[in-house]
Amino acid sequence: MSGILEGKRVLITGVLMESSIAFHAAKLAQEQGAEIILTAFPRPTLTERIARKLPKPTKVIELDVTNDEHLGRLADIVGEELGGLDGVVHSIGFAPQDALGGNFLNTPFESVATAMHVSAYSLKSLTMACLPLMQNGGSVVGLTFDAQFAWPQYDWMGPAKAALEATSRYMARDLGKQNIRCNLISAGPIGSMAAKSIPGFGELASVWDSRSPLEWDLKDPEPAGRGIVALLSDWFPKTTGEIIHVDGGLHAIGA
Repeated sequence: MSGILEGKRVLITGVLMESSIAFHAAKLAQEQGAEIILTAFPRPTLTERIARKLPKPTKVIELDVTNDEHLGRLADIVGEELGGLDGVVHSIGFAPQDALGGNFLNTPFESVATAMHVSAYSLKSLTMACLPLMQNGGSVVGLTFDAQFAWPQYDWMGPAKAALEATSRYMARDLGKQNIRCNLISAGPIGSMAAKSIPGFGELASVWDSRSPLEWDLKDPEPAGRGIVALLSDWFPKTTGEIIHVDGGLHAIGA
C-alpha cells in the first residue's frame, strides 16, 4: 500500500535534533513515500549527523534564510537533486536572547528586526526561492506557536509568530492561483533545541499540565509531524490560509 506522499518531493528546514518536529516530519514523509531534501544553518554537519537516523539517506544543503545568495542558488541545487518540488516545510525561528525571557519592554529594535526576519519574513523568502520548482502547485507548511495569546517568557517571539501567521494568510491569497496551498501547524510546546533557547520555558510549558484537554507530552513531537505530513499530502486539496492546532486542544480552553 503506497503512502500519502508517494511521488512527492519535499524540502524540509529545521532538522536540528532527533527531538525536532522537523525531524519527525522528515521521517514520516519518507515513510509515506516522499523524496526529501534538508536545509540547515548554521551547522550543516549537525543536521547531516541527525539525518543518518532517517529511514533513507538524504542530502543536506546549507541555507541561511536571511542570505540572498543562499536563497538565490537554492532552486538550482534542489532542482539538480530532486528535479522539482511539491512541498516546503518552514520550521525556522530565532530571536536574540534579549528578545526573550521577560525582557519585552526593553528589547531594542535591532533584536526585534532579527526575530521578524528569521521567524516570519523567511516564510515568504524561502517559498519564493522554491517557487520556480513548484510548477504543478504544491503545499507550504510552517510551524507556529499560537499567537492569539501573550505567553510567559515568549516575549518578541509572540509578535514574530503573529507576523508569521499573517504572512501565511497573504501567501495563501497570492499563491492560490498557482495551486500552491499555504498552511501552518500550531503545535504545543516540545522540548526541542528551539525551546531550550527560551529562558523560563518550563513556566510556559507548565500551562499544558493543567489546561490541555488531551494529555500533552513535551517529549513527543510526532503528532505535530503527522500534522505537517497531512497538510503536505493531497488529502487537504482545498485548504489554504489555515492554522491547524496540534496542541492537545488547549487553544479551545479558557481559564
